[in-house]
Amino acid sequence: MKVQHVLMLTAGLLLSNVAMADDGAALMKKHNCGTCHHAEKKTVGPGIKAIAEKYKGDATAADKLAAKVRKGGSGVFGSMAMPATPAKASDEDIKAMVAYILK
Repeated sequence: MKVQHVLMLTAGLLLSNVAMADDGAALMKKHNCGTCHHAEKKTVGPGIKAIAEKYKGDATAADKLAAKVRKGGSGVFGSMAMPATPAKASDEDIKAMVAYILK
């Protein structure tokens, strides 16, 4: 019986991560991230693909990017500063958007 619970919990966690990544695109739209970040090309900010490539293989990437999205900053992709994300974007929203970017 305990094995079944562990398997069900594991499956639930895996599915929630997939759902979070799927919601990331919608959340990026909701929070107007596309104003500066396009999928493939650099505009005001780097493209989503370039961000994913830069952090590929970095086990700490999700935490680094979540902090960058929340607080803003500059110097990673150029001199243009990224503004801090308004408080209306929850930490969960930011984590979902970062998961989407890094997938």
